[in-house]
Amino acid sequence: MSNPPVVRRVLAVIPARGGSKGVPAKNLAPVGGVPLVVRAVRECRAARNVTDVVVSTDDQAIAAAARQAGAEVVLRPATIAGDTATSEAAVLHALDAHEALHGAPVDVVLLVQCTSPFLVREDVDAVAAAVAHGDADTAVTVAPFHGFVWRADDDGGTGGGHGVNHDKSFRPRRQDRPQDFLETGAAYAMDAAGFREQRHRFFGRTELVRTDPARVLEIDDPHDLDRARALAPLFDAALPGALPTAHDVDAVVLDFDGTQTDDRVLIDSTGQEFVAVHRGDGLGIAALRRSGLRLLVLSTEQNPVVAARARKLRIPVLHGVDRKDLALKQWCEEQGIAPERVLYVGNDVNDLPCFALVGWPVAVASAHDAVRGAARAVTTLRGGDGAIREIAGWILGPSLDSLPR
Repeated sequence: MSNPPVVRRVLAVIPARGGSKGVPAKNLAPVGGVPLVVRAVRECRAARNVTDVVVSTDDQAIAAAARQAGAEVVLRPATIAGDTATSEAAVLHALDAHEALHGAPVDVVLLVQCTSPFLVREDVDAVAAAVAHGDADTAVTVAPFHGFVWRADDDGGTGGGHGVNHDKSFRPRRQDRPQDFLETGAAYAMDAAGFREQRHRFFGRTELVRTDPARVLEIDDPHDLDRARALAPLFDAALPGALPTAHDVDAVVLDFDGTQTDDRVLIDSTGQEFVAVHRGDGLGIAALRRSGLRLLVLSTEQNPVVAARARKLRIPVLHGVDRKDLALKQWCEEQGIAPERVLYVGNDVNDLPCFALVGWPVAVASAHDAVRGAARAVTTLRGGDGAIREIAGWILGPSLDSLPR
């Protein structure tokens, strides 16, 4: 009888300081409508080989965004929060804090830079796997590079220059030169024990993980940020987790408990139940309704609160339903809507059959792990905290705030 596979604990650490001289509040700057730190958290959480995601920061706004995106947050001390602090110092501190909190050792630690906005989960998985499977001590994302590198002969660059990776008197064809690789700065993986000992991201055998050179971009100044924002519509549309727009859906179906609420119920002495909803969600739902999309609230619970909320939102409701997927299928047939054109929002395992039926299964940030894993997109906000308003923003874009009240 074979032994079960060894489960490796892989921790992704995303350093995200609050201070930035080149681009103020850089790590919260939106690219493709999503803050840089949230983009990094999403890709790390979607990576199959990553077990935990930590954001190391000294900034409360970054910490809040990271928590909403589903990351653990480690607040770093001032001694490693300045301009001269190294990324290694932040990763070591986060590694210690994470292990102390959870009482379990980490096998592989990743350094993921949120200033590389087009990092994809496949690259995160690849660097993690290179070390977790024992093939390498460290790993780094690289891109094929074919350029001739020059260096000035003096510090000012006003004199002559010499070739670094070539003899300037001889210009061989690209196919005749050795293949060079450019370090992308996006993702690194290290054996955790070796990293503690060496205190540097490169030691032992280093695996080169090749990535798409078109996606290589590090944001260091406002021009880089402008380029990233211009490229985001092109690159984000190709991602598995690309967000839906009004062109993709004809209907939005909403679970109630845990998506429009925080899944908690208050009960008074008479047994009457109370829940809290988010006003922003109500605004988003109203905007979706006015845009012409079909809407439905679908809930397992037979509860007057669900019906009352649906009446206030002026959308139909089906509640007290044992098989939500069958009810949803019948509703689609009655409405003449193709299920692949339906966006369904859920949070728990009883929503998974509906996820399998529709074209756009969406999980709120606070959803069960299995639900987030089955979702085509995941909100950055938790259920009951504005997640539905966030989804309305995906679908309607800038028109959300311009629709008539």
